[in-house]
Amino acid sequence: MDARKGNIFEILNGNRQFLIPVYQRYYSWDLEQCRRLWNDIVDMQKENKAGHFVGSIVNIAEQAMPTGVQKYMIIDGQQRMTTLTLLLLSLRDYAIQHPEDTTINSRRIDNMLLKNEYEAGDERYKLLLTETDRDILIRLVESKLIPDGTKSRLIDNYKFFSGKIADRDLRPAEIYESIGKLQIVNITLDRTVDDAQAIFESLNSTGKELSESDLIRNYVLMGLAPSEQTYVYEHLWRPMEQLFVYETQDSIMDSFFRHYLTMKLVRIPKQGRVYEEFKLYHLNCEFGTIRELCQDLLNYAKFYTDIVFKRSNRAERKRLYEDIVDLRMEVSYPFLLKVHNDCAEGVITEDNLKEILRLCISYVLRRSICDIPTNSMNKTFATLRNSIRPDDYMNSVKAFFVLQETYKEFPDDEKFMAAFMFRDIYTMRARNYILSRLENFGNKAPIIIENYTIEHIMPQNTSLSPEWQHDLGVNWKEIQKIYIHTIGNLTLTAYNAEMSDRPFMDKMNMPGGFKESALRLNAYLVKLTEWNEDHIKERAQQLAAKAVQIWPYPSLTNAELAPYTAEEKSAPKYTLETYDINAFTKILFETLDRRIMNLSPTVKREYKKLYIAYKLDTNFVDIVVQKQRLRISVNMKFSEVYDPNGICRDVTGLGRWGNGDVELFMEHTSDIDRVMEIIEQSYELQAD
Repeated sequence: MDARKGNIFEILNGNRQFLIPVYQRYYSWDLEQCRRLWNDIVDMQKENKAGHFVGSIVNIAEQAMPTGVQKYMIIDGQQRMTTLTLLLLSLRDYAIQHPEDTTINSRRIDNMLLKNEYEAGDERYKLLLTETDRDILIRLVESKLIPDGTKSRLIDNYKFFSGKIADRDLRPAEIYESIGKLQIVNITLDRTVDDAQAIFESLNSTGKELSESDLIRNYVLMGLAPSEQTYVYEHLWRPMEQLFVYETQDSIMDSFFRHYLTMKLVRIPKQGRVYEEFKLYHLNCEFGTIRELCQDLLNYAKFYTDIVFKRSNRAERKRLYEDIVDLRMEVSYPFLLKVHNDCAEGVITEDNLKEILRLCISYVLRRSICDIPTNSMNKTFATLRNSIRPDDYMNSVKAFFVLQETYKEFPDDEKFMAAFMFRDIYTMRARNYILSRLENFGNKAPIIIENYTIEHIMPQNTSLSPEWQHDLGVNWKEIQKIYIHTIGNLTLTAYNAEMSDRPFMDKMNMPGGFKESALRLNAYLVKLTEWNEDHIKERAQQLAAKAVQIWPYPSLTNAELAPYTAEEKSAPKYTLETYDINAFTKILFETLDRRIMNLSPTVKREYKKLYIAYKLDTNFVDIVVQKQRLRISVNMKFSEVYDPNGICRDVTGLGRWGNGDVELFMEHTSDIDRVMEIIEQSYELQAD
């Protein structure tokens, strides 16, 4: 390794070229990073500072040639190097456009810092980026026309610097001088000695932080032989990246990798640890080569982006994707990846897939209407695949939903209808979605919800007019309070402002009023001459009946459900008395049990044959009752536990009842706080 401090002029000067390898992310600095660099330059010049450190550039020198261009492969620093090149380009173009300003030599910048003057082809350029970025930067260097509509941060940032130079906060000569004061450490690695991947991971750049998908791409591609690297990038990785929308590529690709790993591992990687989890998965996955792994990623990325970006040439599937996105059902994506792949492989049919999508949508919507907490749904969907029986696929999925209880419940028609009638729909995030689906269900000419606003038939104004008070009766205040935001009192209109707080019959007969409305949601209203509690409830009943059709409950006959209920019934039932428990250990157990169950209403206790398990979706702690103490097994890696009191033992690889690599004991009720400190760590891991 050779590390030298210098500036961008020293780095670029000479017959040399810096290449960005295919595994590097695209140029990603936005205006925030450019503005920060510009401010550093202005401050440094105005305060007469000797210099300012902007970071490092890490590269690997290619084999030296006796003639021609010496090439360096950049593994870190392309963002700042590209940004400084854009600044130099802006300065050069300013000098070309203002020949009267003799303080800046455009040819010096062009031939020393942007181009290798006497070379041809790609070797002509000091900096060679990848893919689309390469063509755009070359066009900027050569002052060629860039096609209209081209989206690129290179163009945006070039324009930013050009604007700043034109504003003349500093004179062009001062800008050039300040660029030379920007201090850079240029680190050149020895390919035969230095571990480029390890160095890459350890770098802490001052620019835009690498995303999880950036790190994964580097990990996957960096270690491949050049020919295999090119093949995998061009045929698998690049096509996968192109599935994602450019503006949100980093964030949505990061989410994809997390959902992909959740689907594969049947557990949810923690935020910020997706890259680490991916490396562990790769070391233990079913694929023998990187090429096979990337082919799998490409397949699943196609399913994922179809959902996220609502892409399908099948109208019904596309509409279901729109519902999923409207309901923000990201928690379901790992399971949906699984069923999409099963459909692609012929395990289930297209109709099966659509039915499962509808069930998932119904599950999420019904739970939301019934106000069931959502914090467990990610784990429910993450583990659902374990309940699928390939020989009875559809029934096993339906049975899974039907048999969920308490906080995982799939509300049945009776519960759903009762909640739907009285739920405050107006303040729900999904209100537009719900009203749109009620209006468009079975409608061959669906409306576009964005063309309408939500109308409260009975106004929200707490000072109702005499006409409204007469229609609602003596209890009008109570009726308004109860029903104002419920489905029975909500509709859609294009004339919300005109209707305002007007009496019901005015809303009926005015131009564009209910009587003239073609909306199905208003069909009930046109028959009426007043609006009161009975009508609100009757309309809510009708809409709730329609909601049951739109968001159906799983349909299973008793015979189809029987194998799954029999499975549950046949399982042995254990109680606390199953164990060899005495008066002393019973006190210990009850003390600890109370504290664990108080962690959350979602904690579930199960009495197993040999131990008591506490779980969210999987066990986070197990208790074995012994003669004079409780043996506690915590489902964590021993290295992850914070144990200030030194009460834990590492039982990795040892035969123990219960789950996890951490063991501790409770021998007296006074141990409770120390024991719970450990248990809570495992609970929080599960709850994340």
